[in-house]
Amino acid sequence: MTHFDLLLRGGLVVDGTAGPGASRHADVGVLAGRLTLLSPGAPAVARETADLAGLAVTPGFIDVHTHSDGVTLIDGERGGDLVRAAVLQGVTTEICGNCGSSLFPAQPERLAEMRAESRISFGGDVGMYEGFAEFAAAHAAVPRANHLTSLVGHGTLRAGVIGPVDRAATPGELDTMCALLDRALSAGAAGLSTGLIYTPGTYAGTDEVVALAAVAARHGKPYVTHLRDEMSRVQEALEEAVEIARRSGAPLHVSHHKTAGKYAWGRTERTLPRIAALRAEGMDVTCDVYPYTAGSTALGAMLPPWASDGGVSALTARLADPDQRDRMRRAIAEGVPGWENTVGNGGWDRISIACAPRHPETEGRTVAELAAERGQDPLDVAAALLVAERGEVTIISHSMIEDDVRRVLAAPYSMIGSDGVPKPGGRPHPRWAGTFPRVLGRYVRELGLLSLETAVHKMTGMAAARFGLAGRGVIRDGAHADLVVFDPGSITDGATFADPLVPPSGIHSVIVAGETVVRDGAATGARPGTVLRT
Repeated sequence: MTHFDLLLRGGLVVDGTAGPGASRHADVGVLAGRLTLLSPGAPAVARETADLAGLAVTPGFIDVHTHSDGVTLIDGERGGDLVRAAVLQGVTTEICGNCGSSLFPAQPERLAEMRAESRISFGGDVGMYEGFAEFAAAHAAVPRANHLTSLVGHGTLRAGVIGPVDRAATPGELDTMCALLDRALSAGAAGLSTGLIYTPGTYAGTDEVVALAAVAARHGKPYVTHLRDEMSRVQEALEEAVEIARRSGAPLHVSHHKTAGKYAWGRTERTLPRIAALRAEGMDVTCDVYPYTAGSTALGAMLPPWASDGGVSALTARLADPDQRDRMRRAIAEGVPGWENTVGNGGWDRISIACAPRHPETEGRTVAELAAERGQDPLDVAAALLVAERGEVTIISHSMIEDDVRRVLAAPYSMIGSDGVPKPGGRPHPRWAGTFPRVLGRYVRELGLLSLETAVHKMTGMAAARFGLAGRGVIRDGAHADLVVFDPGSITDGATFADPLVPPSGIHSVIVAGETVVRDGAATGARPGTVLRT
């Protein structure tokens, strides 16, 4: 008789493939962190057996787009709600380093400066590392409940070699960036990311990104991009990404695909057919999406790129200068060539403060509301807050419409990513705690937009294939024992904008590397997670 550490009996296995027979009743055995599929009721014994009648058993969810690079380095030992939120919604692997921002690599002489500025993105002293190996070692020293891997951020590469300055890289600097990228990818990083609306990444031209993406291509790893514009120029920005992929030979992955701002609403009716046509022509292109009509980013990203030339200290100096603020005001009103201009495409009434550590009274309120209350111009209110917080302000931007979100969710080449920004304090976007249950509850069960098998595939097998996570994202003999057990009839998100870390309902258990990290919806305290190398 076969012996297991854990035996899951009677559940509906949704195996992550979305192919024929992707869902069926079967028993699942776990031994030494690996899976075995069994016929229902097959003879077997285990140290722990669970009856899962009426529940679904799926591969652990893979969150393909997070900004969780440093949260466990801040709060890992305490294991607070912010750290637990991912596993409580079923995420067994997080992919960080997105939007051009990672915690590595950098030349040694730039580490101290970059570490000081990393607070803006990550909300604490999370460190800055020479390479992926050093980043992995830092996480290994702080036990994790789930797994983590990271992309290499282009903005970090740029800051780590050139600094936060608005100029082209010299040939020698670009060679150094390529060498650092090559070293990180060789050590196991998952690909190259860009955030082409964010400084210093936005200072780079297309040719620079092509050269770096070619390094990713040599490793067989993807070019992952936050497009240069997701608003009125989204189609032009998509074409730039396509050019980069074609010239470099790298697979293309479009981050959190959206058409945001009032001038771009409905443009998914153009961008999605374009992506589908590229795929039909043989291009390897995919995207991810989160199931909300609001995004989240840094308040400083609402200002024209030139405002941040020189880094945070230069930005705050400009913000303290009335003439420079007037110049920024004009830029928002009139636009700047090549700049997304979120406020100009929407308005300050759509920008609410998510996290301002020294000014919690502003959190949950829009910039327009704060300005009206104080009798000030919204730009002056934003500037004063950024100066007082030394740039460390996160916002939520209500910039999308539901029809566009649904179209991207339904696209056969889209996968699910939370784009979670888990910074301590404030009111983070509820997507960090609710993305995956929200898809399964609202868009599968309630709206019927996706079948259960398709949704699970987007969260598991498709994601693992795109990011080279071998043996993950599927339930099959010998696969890694990362699993989620949930009730398809009741799973739903609980997080809201007012209360963003409320755990979901309907998650029965979460298993990482064969150990139960969530039981009956509560974290067990087990920390079997590791940093994965691809």
